[in-house]
Amino acid sequence: MDSQAKVYVAGHNGLVGGAIVRALKDQGYANLVLRSSKELDLRNQQAVDTFFAQEKPDYVFLAAAKVGGIQANNTYRAEFLYDNLMIEANVIHSAYRHQVQKLLFLGSSCIYPKLCAQPMQEEYLLTGFLEPTNEPYAIAKIAGLKLCENYCRQYGVNFISAMPTNLYGINDNFDLANSHVLPALIRKFHEAKLNQSPTVTVWGTGEPLREFLYVDDLADALIFLMQNYDETEFVNVGTGEEVSIKELALTIQVVVGYSGDLVFDTSKPDGTPRKLLDVSRLTKSGWRAKTSLKEGIEKTYAWYLENMDSIRK
Repeated sequence: MDSQAKVYVAGHNGLVGGAIVRALKDQGYANLVLRSSKELDLRNQQAVDTFFAQEKPDYVFLAAAKVGGIQANNTYRAEFLYDNLMIEANVIHSAYRHQVQKLLFLGSSCIYPKLCAQPMQEEYLLTGFLEPTNEPYAIAKIAGLKLCENYCRQYGVNFISAMPTNLYGINDNFDLANSHVLPALIRKFHEAKLNQSPTVTVWGTGEPLREFLYVDDLADALIFLMQNYDETEFVNVGTGEEVSIKELALTIQVVVGYSGDLVFDTSKPDGTPRKLLDVSRLTKSGWRAKTSLKEGIEKTYAWYLENMDSIRK
């Protein structure tokens, strides 16, 4: 990827897109094309095609998506399916029509079956039933990676896909109703500390195992893949390490400095019991994550403290 190439980052205001923009700028890429969702509705096919015709980007990072945690996925099921299908289909098709040199589509590890063998290898896709609470989102992401795969096969384009594990970091969503578990717990512990609350409630049993990747590590991996990976098969992106939700909560408790007790609300859903990616395909290509979970949580909490008045809640 030439440093003067025109690079379009779809979803640059989000958690992942923002990290990609930071990483690109740090690596000397200055010719970036950015549009907010208000400026360009990626669900609108004509608007997307007009944008590509006018801007003619050389490279595309497709990080735009409608995202959320268990509650949001389970509540807005139709929106999560429709919006994500439209976004990816419009961007991928317009990238093909207007001869983008390379596109990277960003998926999610929720594409794997609920009871998938662990660690999850790329070959395990579509070998079992999906987790019901996020099935619409997972189906949309599977459709996106299959679009990339089959545009490559039929048209000879260079469209690749990366499937990251659970992400967190700078510019995360800390809304207690719609966020993912890690930023939600950061906010819960911080507010409990301020209010001197005796307990913090954590959804579920605390037993599910999860893998967490600091978002700036993901951005580094995506640029690495854009520069070094040209296969039609998608590639997992993660740390290859997992912790229980209880261990995660205890780590966040230490970082925030909250001295109360944890209460696990077992009436709330746990979601998938375990989600660990097999990242051997990526490590064989030459990339590994650099940020430990505690270090990443410390960076995220520091950012949260500095941006509390302006962050998405």
